[in-house]
Amino acid sequence: MQSHKDLNVWKKSMEFVQNIYRLTQAFPQEEQYGLSAQMRRSAISIPSNIAEGAARNSVKEFKQFLYISLGSAAEIETQLEIAEGLGYIADGKTLQTNIIEIRKMLMGLISYVAKKKISAKV
Repeated sequence: MQSHKDLNVWKKSMEFVQNIYRLTQAFPQEEQYGLSAQMRRSAISIPSNIAEGAARNSVKEFKQFLYISLGSAAEIETQLEIAEGLGYIADGKTLQTNIIEIRKMLMGLISYVAKKKISAKV
Protein backbone atom coordinates (compact mmCIF):
# COMPACT_ATOMS: atom_id res chain seq x y z
CA MET A 1 0.00 0.00 0.00
CA GLN A 2 1.49 3.32 -1.04
CA SER A 3 -1.02 5.60 0.68
CA HIS A 4 -4.42 5.57 2.31
CA LYS A 5 -5.58 7.17 -0.95
CA ASP A 6 -4.92 3.84 -2.68
CA LEU A 7 -7.51 2.08 -0.53
CA ASN A 8 -10.85 1.54 -2.28
CA VAL A 9 -12.70 1.88 1.03
CA TRP A 10 -11.15 5.32 1.54
CA LYS A 11 -12.18 6.38 -1.98
CA LYS A 12 -15.73 5.09 -1.53
CA SER A 13 -16.08 6.75 1.86
CA MET A 14 -14.88 10.07 0.41
CA GLU A 15 -17.64 9.87 -2.21
CA PHE A 16 -20.08 9.02 0.57
CA VAL A 17 -19.10 12.17 2.51
CA GLN A 18 -19.86 14.31 -0.53
CA ASN A 19 -23.26 12.64 -0.91
CA ILE A 20 -24.07 13.26 2.75
CA TYR A 21 -23.15 16.94 2.39
CA ARG A 22 -25.42 17.26 -0.65
CA LEU A 23 -28.23 15.47 1.15
CA THR A 24 -28.05 17.51 4.34
CA GLN A 25 -28.06 20.83 2.46
CA ALA A 26 -31.76 20.21 1.87
CA PHE A 27 -32.55 19.56 5.56
CA PRO A 28 -34.65 22.13 7.42
CA GLN A 29 -32.75 25.12 8.82
CA GLU A 30 -33.46 24.04 12.39
CA GLU A 31 -31.41 20.87 11.75
CA GLN A 32 -28.30 22.80 10.77
CA TYR A 33 -26.74 22.21 14.20
CA GLY A 34 -28.59 19.01 14.95
CA LEU A 35 -28.98 15.92 12.82
CA SER A 36 -27.38 17.52 9.76
CA ALA A 37 -24.17 18.41 11.62
CA GLN A 38 -24.03 15.01 13.32
CA MET A 39 -24.45 13.17 10.02
CA ARG A 40 -21.67 15.20 8.48
CA ARG A 41 -19.33 14.52 11.41
CA SER A 42 -20.06 10.80 11.31
CA ALA A 43 -19.50 10.61 7.56
CA ILE A 44 -16.26 12.62 7.73
CA SER A 45 -14.99 10.36 10.50
CA ILE A 46 -14.93 7.31 8.24
CA PRO A 47 -12.24 8.35 5.70
CA SER A 48 -10.45 10.51 8.28
CA ASN A 49 -9.86 7.57 10.61
CA ILE A 50 -8.80 5.33 7.74
CA ALA A 51 -6.19 7.94 6.79
CA GLU A 52 -5.01 8.49 10.35
CA GLY A 53 -4.75 4.77 11.03
CA ALA A 54 -2.81 4.15 7.83
CA ALA A 55 -0.26 6.74 8.96
CA ARG A 56 0.39 4.97 12.25
CA ASN A 57 3.43 2.79 12.94
CA SER A 58 1.72 -0.39 14.04
CA VAL A 59 -0.85 -2.86 12.77
CA LYS A 60 -2.60 -2.65 16.14
CA GLU A 61 -3.08 1.11 15.80
CA PHE A 62 -4.19 0.80 12.17
CA LYS A 63 -6.83 -1.76 13.17
CA GLN A 64 -7.97 0.45 16.05
CA PHE A 65 -8.62 3.36 13.68
CA LEU A 66 -10.36 1.06 11.20
CA TYR A 67 -12.68 -0.03 14.01
CA ILE A 68 -13.39 3.62 14.80
CA SER A 69 -14.32 4.09 11.12
CA LEU A 70 -16.58 1.06 11.39
CA GLY A 71 -18.31 2.60 14.40
CA SER A 72 -18.84 5.84 12.51
CA ALA A 73 -20.34 3.88 9.62
CA ALA A 74 -22.84 2.26 12.00
CA GLU A 75 -23.60 5.70 13.43
CA ILE A 76 -24.36 7.25 10.03
CA GLU A 77 -26.45 4.23 9.08
CA THR A 78 -28.65 4.92 12.11
CA GLN A 79 -28.79 8.63 11.37
CA LEU A 80 -29.94 7.95 7.81
CA GLU A 81 -32.83 5.92 9.21
CA ILE A 82 -33.69 8.77 11.59
CA ALA A 83 -33.63 11.31 8.74
CA GLU A 84 -35.84 9.08 6.63
CA GLY A 85 -38.26 8.56 9.54
CA LEU A 86 -38.51 12.33 10.01
CA GLY A 87 -39.25 12.78 6.32
CA TYR A 88 -36.04 14.67 5.56
CA ILE A 89 -35.16 12.17 2.84
CA ALA A 90 -37.65 10.36 0.66
CA ASP A 91 -35.66 7.22 -0.04
CA GLY A 92 -32.37 6.54 1.65
CA LYS A 93 -31.90 3.08 0.15
CA THR A 94 -28.99 4.07 -2.09
CA LEU A 95 -27.10 5.69 0.78
CA GLN A 96 -27.95 2.78 3.08
CA THR A 97 -26.59 0.40 0.44
CA ASN A 98 -23.44 2.52 0.14
CA ILE A 99 -22.79 2.52 3.87
CA ILE A 100 -23.37 -1.24 4.12
CA GLU A 101 -20.81 -1.71 1.34
CA ILE A 102 -18.35 0.56 3.15
CA ARG A 103 -18.85 -1.42 6.37
CA LYS A 104 -18.16 -4.67 4.51
CA MET A 105 -15.04 -3.18 2.93
CA LEU A 106 -13.82 -2.03 6.34
CA MET A 107 -14.34 -5.50 7.82
CA GLY A 108 -12.44 -6.98 4.89
CA LEU A 109 -9.56 -4.56 5.39
CA ILE A 110 -9.48 -5.27 9.11
CA SER A 111 -9.26 -9.00 8.38
CA TYR A 112 -6.57 -8.46 5.76
CA VAL A 113 -4.49 -6.27 8.05
CA ALA A 114 -4.79 -8.77 10.91
CA LYS A 115 -3.80 -11.75 8.73
CA LYS A 116 -1.03 -10.14 6.74
CA LYS A 117 0.42 -8.11 9.60
CA ILE A 118 1.13 -5.44 7.01
CA SER A 119 2.91 -2.29 7.94
CA ALA A 120 0.46 0.48 8.61
CA LYS A 121 3.02 3.13 7.71
CA VAL A 122 2.37 4.61 4.28
